[in-house]
Parts: sequence; C-alpha cells; structure tokens
Amino acid sequence: MGKHFFWGSLFVFVLFLTVPHAWAARQVVVYTSADQLFSEPILDRYQAETGVIVKAVYDVEAAKTVGLVNRLIAEKNHPQADVFWNSEVARTIALKQRGLLAPYFSPSAADIPPIFKDSQGFWTGFAARARVLVYNVDLLAPADLPVSIFDLTQPQWRGRVALGYPLLGTIATHFGALYATLGPLRTETFLKGLKANQVTIVAGNSVVRDVVADGEYAIGFTDTDDVHVAIQNGKPVGMHFPDQSGIGTLLIPNTVALIKNGPHPGEGRKLIDFLLSPVVEQALAASASANIPLREAVPAPPALPKLSTLNVMPVDYNALGSHILRSDRFCHELFSQ
Repeated sequence: MGKHFFWGSLFVFVLFLTVPHAWAARQVVVYTSADQLFSEPILDRYQAETGVIVKAVYDVEAAKTVGLVNRLIAEKNHPQADVFWNSEVARTIALKQRGLLAPYFSPSAADIPPIFKDSQGFWTGFAARARVLVYNVDLLAPADLPVSIFDLTQPQWRGRVALGYPLLGTIATHFGALYATLGPLRTETFLKGLKANQVTIVAGNSVVRDVVADGEYAIGFTDTDDVHVAIQNGKPVGMHFPDQSGIGTLLIPNTVALIKNGPHPGEGRKLIDFLLSPVVEQALAASASANIPLREAVPAPPALPKLSTLNVMPVDYNALGSHILRSDRFCHELFSQ
C-alpha cells in the first residue's frame, strides 16, 4: 500500500512540474478604451460566469484609445494582451495595418452586418455610438439647431461651438471618416471654417458635454453616450442627430480584435465570442452608455433611435483607417496655431 502511494505521489508531483497549467487559473488579458464605468461590469460578468480571471487594462479619458494603441505597438515583439476592446474603429484598423492583430471569425458575429466587420476577420464591430451635437436647451430651441455640422462654420455660430481635441478617440475617427467620405479638400475646407469661426478646443467629448451643459457654449460635437449620461443626470442639454438629409450621422461601433501572439489566444477567442454576443449588446444598450445595437433583433435604448431609422454616413471603415494619419497631421497643424 505504501509502495503504491509513493509511486502515485511521485507521478502527481512530476505531473505538477511538467504540466503546471493544469493547476493554474485560466486567465485572459484585455486592453480596453471603453469607459471603465461601462466595460468593467461586462468583464466582471464574464469572469463570474466562466471562472476565467479577466485582467483588464483601462484607458483614461484624456488619452482615449491612443494610449493603449501606443502600448500595444510598444509591446509588439512581446505582446502582453490577448484582446483589444476599442471604443472606436479607426485605431483598431491602424493596428491591423501594423500587423499587430490576428484574424478570428467569431461565430457570435454571424448576424452582425458585414459593413461592421473586417472581411479578413481582423476586427468586428458591435454596440455603436453616434457622433451627435449636444446643445444647451436654455440657449437653443430645436428650431435653432443646425441641419448639418457644416452649418457650424456660419457666422451665427461664431465662438459658440466646442470641440474635443481632434487627435483622440471618436473625434479623430469622425474627421478620418469625413476624409474617407468627402475627400481631403472638402474636409479640410470644413475644418478651416471651424477654426476661422472660433471653435473652442477642449480636452475631450465629456468636457464638451460639460461646458455646453454649463452654458459656456451653446453647442458642441460629442457622442451619444456622453449626452445620454448628462440627460439622465438632469443637465439642461439635448441630443441632435445632424445631416439626416445629407451625408448622414457617423456611427462608431465598438470593435474587438485578437492580438497576434498574445499569451492566451484560446481564452482570448472565448472572450471575443462573449463580447460579440447579443447579451452584451443588450447590456450596453440598457446601460447609461446607451449604445445602439447593430442587430435589429436587439432592442435599442428608449432614448435613442433604432439603427434602421437613422440616415447613417456610408463610410468605408477600412478606408477611414488609411486616412486617419493625414487627418491627424492636418488637425495638429491647424488647431495648434
């Protein structure tokens, strides 16, 4: 009996040394620029339901997306992350172009429209926000609102418009989309018009929302989630979808991608499957972020229109990715003067 116990114990000990992962907790590392307030409950839910330890690295508002993208680039030769959950799309495409992503066609994404998916499987979109105008309801009536963002270059808006720093997050994505859709000449003419009309540059989308809510500016560029939070908090602001009779409102999906040579690729794919599920789109739609589902079957937030009722800017997201560097350079030169 003792002899069998000895050899059995020795076998277990050798197995422990040679196959340590059998005892190690399953884990996955995700970098995300989605606001921690909204993304953390989703990741906590996944951890609770699967037992997989989720190690999340969050971006900060001031560096939206750019900080994590630069970190992923710096870690290219020794990747630390498995998954990149981006709150927008342009920088995800930039990572694809740099060869930092691995293709993965998630079965969870089968019913997401093709326009929101990379044809080679390098990224997939879900749960979108729209680029909208936030306005102070004490300063502007609905009849006063501009039909188009291009109207904001007119004299009546001089010094009354706020814009987030144009090299970060969805602001940079917005201008890259204009480059892709309208071409450089029309886009740069518009941006010059904003500058000439004394648009004020602030730190980011949430700051735009706040300065408009405080009455410092009548109107500003931001995202649906920022306006929705302000309305829920009783701030004197309204949400306006511009260009519904023109080029359409830009829709910016969250994107998720698998990092090439990440430390836990199998767990990374499973997390991606979860993030792309209807359950997550529903949760994000019901949260304070009020994301717009890309699936018609998932109910839209009560305060926002369904995707099918919006005139959406017909942007080629991959083309957007190729324009973002030019847009960044131009905006840096223009607005730093």
